[in-house]
Amino acid sequence: MKDKKTANGTGPGGSGKSDNVRRGGRSEKTVLILGANSDVAKEAMLLWVEKGYQVIAASRTLTGVDDFIVARGIPAGQVITRHFDATAFADHAAFYAALPAKPHIVLYAAGFQVTNEQALLDWAGTYRMVNTHYAGAVSILNLVAMDGGNPHLERIIGLSSLSGVRGRKSNFVYGSTKAAFTTYLAGLRQYLGSRKVVVNAVVAGYIRTKMTAHLDLPESLLLEPAFIARAIVGARNRFVLVPGIKWKLIYQVLRLIPESLVSRLP
Repeated sequence: MKDKKTANGTGPGGSGKSDNVRRGGRSEKTVLILGANSDVAKEAMLLWVEKGYQVIAASRTLTGVDDFIVARGIPAGQVITRHFDATAFADHAAFYAALPAKPHIVLYAAGFQVTNEQALLDWAGTYRMVNTHYAGAVSILNLVAMDGGNPHLERIIGLSSLSGVRGRKSNFVYGSTKAAFTTYLAGLRQYLGSRKVVVNAVVAGYIRTKMTAHLDLPESLLLEPAFIARAIVGARNRFVLVPGIKWKLIYQVLRLIPESLVSRLP
């Protein structure tokens, strides 16, 4: 698939602006969103645009991103779209090298989910979750982290899940992919600490998105994508960010209760 043009008509390579774009007399930052078609990523994109940042929205499917840009009235040229497939590892280096600007902030929000029963019976679904949540993330974020030609990098944010905190019988296949991702982010944070690059893991509970629409989840615990997006865009130095008071409590309980009690959970 070819790269999409930006909203102001520029093709691959972007508008020719430098990483620190000047508009209205102030310096902007560039945000790279990987998995930009996720409901949370689109809401985060909107918030970064409102802050005046240039956004590169990268996704395997761009139609939903384009529709969101039009529906929310995002100013022409403030979002550049690029095709990115988290599972197409061989294409990642070329994708990153062709970006029109080096990012200050990177959000990895690519996601895919099947039920635990489906994952146990169908290796294809499991394999895609592993590649989307872990292998694909490691592949592209290693490129971002090791780019010595990008002095602007200041933050990498990964959208993870409370499902990865403890293995539970209802979702341990999906949860294991998120646990691996969170562990990778923790090590990456330590590795990049000397360069003053902050790495955050947004460990989210149940979110009302198209990815979870087929799951039977308790309504009282569902969070809206815009709520998660505000936590992402407002991230500071803390590594693990758990949006929502209820989910903060659940996170602490899951971390501390003994395995004999975890085994009784659904």
